[in-house]
Amino acid sequence: MATTDSSQSYVIAVGEKEWQTMQPGIQMKQLWADEATNRKAIMARIAAGSQLPLHRHVGDELVFVLEGAIFDEFGSVTAGNMGYRPNGCTHSVASKNGATILAVLTGGIESATEIKNTPPSQVFAISEIEWKEARPGVRQKPIWEDKAAERRAIMARFEPGAMLPLHKHIGDELIFLIEGSNADESGTVATGNMSYRPNGCTHTVTTKNGATALAFVWGKTEMV
Repeated sequence: MATTDSSQSYVIAVGEKEWQTMQPGIQMKQLWADEATNRKAIMARIAAGSQLPLHRHVGDELVFVLEGAIFDEFGSVTAGNMGYRPNGCTHSVASKNGATILAVLTGGIESATEIKNTPPSQVFAISEIEWKEARPGVRQKPIWEDKAAERRAIMARFEPGAMLPLHKHIGDELIFLIEGSNADESGTVATGNMSYRPNGCTHTVTTKNGATALAFVWGKTEMV
């Protein structure tokens, strides 16, 4: 669970979380949750040929495909790419050959019987997004943004030895390490694990041998 009485970051050891069976062919593990804001991060494993039945999003969802591919009535999301399900989106989700996904939800889902006039899901082809230099040794790809709510998803690449200097989080952040590792004053985040940086967290971020990370950001950061 997310904490509200600490401003220290902490590591979420994904491999230590237990898989739960949602339905035949679909397993899920909850990685992080904040009940006050109805947000959570989950990892799901969808077996070949399995399907999540028609449902409606009450709130929205960002989905990053770690391996395999998933598809719905609006398109396919393949490994290394991201899908977005806006508030009200009604769809089913299936995988032909199996997939593992990381999802960050704000709100929940409810059962549905028909699609009607629903906001469509979207696909972001991350390989087609240009890298932008954020600072020496650190590049970013802006994937998705909700400016009104100060929310965004980015991919960041750290060259060996790169560092983010001391900064403070005004709002919070979830980081998933796609490859390599990085570290701050609370410890090291290795490949396949997550880090949560709560509102008020003040830290530096370093990497010895380089890293690629996916970040889900609420709010902003300021230099200290």
